[in-house]
Amino acid sequence: MSDTFNQPGQPEVPSSPSFSAPVPPASPAVEAFSFSGRGSEYFRIWIVNLLLSVVTLGIYSAWAKVRRLRYFYDNTTVAGTSFEYHGNPMAILKGRIVTVVLLFGYQFAIRFNPLLALLVLIAAGAVLPWLIWRSLQFKLYNTSYRGIRFGFRGSAAGAYKVYLWLPLLTFFTLYLLTPFTHQRIKRFQHTESRFGASHFSFNGSVGAFYKTYLVGFGIYLAGFIAILLTIGASAYPFGGAEEFERTHIFSFVLVILALYAWTFLMYPLFLTLMQNLIWNHTRLGEHGFRSEMRWGRMMFIALTNIVGIICTLGLYTPFAQIRALRYRVESMSLHPAGSLDEFIADNEPSGSTVGEGMTDLLDFDLSL
Repeated sequence: MSDTFNQPGQPEVPSSPSFSAPVPPASPAVEAFSFSGRGSEYFRIWIVNLLLSVVTLGIYSAWAKVRRLRYFYDNTTVAGTSFEYHGNPMAILKGRIVTVVLLFGYQFAIRFNPLLALLVLIAAGAVLPWLIWRSLQFKLYNTSYRGIRFGFRGSAAGAYKVYLWLPLLTFFTLYLLTPFTHQRIKRFQHTESRFGASHFSFNGSVGAFYKTYLVGFGIYLAGFIAILLTIGASAYPFGGAEEFERTHIFSFVLVILALYAWTFLMYPLFLTLMQNLIWNHTRLGEHGFRSEMRWGRMMFIALTNIVGIICTLGLYTPFAQIRALRYRVESMSLHPAGSLDEFIADNEPSGSTVGEGMTDLLDFDLSL
């Protein structure tokens, strides 16, 4: 009580101020990617692109690619803003002409002289990493978000290392280095990419790639053995070759079809595992990404897309592409480390004309 009331004649003692615990700053909200494209809209673009490409003997395919990518980019949104594509169709056409010349040159050489064909193949392999490097520059430079362009700073020497020397080494090791080479390629692509003044980074380990490949191969091998033990058992001619009748032939064909179908189902599995692995280990500055694709969902989309394409004689193709792309995009999310608006402001172009001078340098797309 003596702490609460003052004695008569004594000065009034001020009460102790009350202190509240500091409120921790709210963590930035996760920004999910969204895709608003619709099959009916894209069908009109797809059918016009197809018809004009056929009529022009493939020349219009460069303009068709630009229309397609602009539609996909315009309908891909994160944090309330969509991406933009600024590619020049003439650059894409140049890339396709180079590709066609290389292919026809090889086909022409192999018909007349195997040694000449080998020389053409070596020449193509020697120039291919440089072409891929230029193509990466083109694709990123012609992509923007909120008016800020992406870019690629990787060197030609780095491109030759990951697109020529490592694949050759992988071939001579009977493809045992495939996961290692894949990791090095993705590391080169992601760490050398930038958004404005901010650079991407990639910390996916070689061990994680080997684990993913082993998981995929293990699942495929388990399914392969199961098919042979179940369906394949009835295809074996236990009674001799003379008893290899229609039933056995049917069973044998069924095994082949089952193995083919199982191999096809491995594509969505591998795609799911790889997208999750790559983007879950990619950062943009301090900001992270998250991919949560599920194999069951991707497999269902792939199967129903194939059925739809077959039943409609190919007319369902644009709807199938939209369904698959929507799932892949909407499985992604951006995890900001701070205010996204401040991050965007830090990457605003400074007004220098240096970037504009890069247009001629990057005016090439391999279009693979």
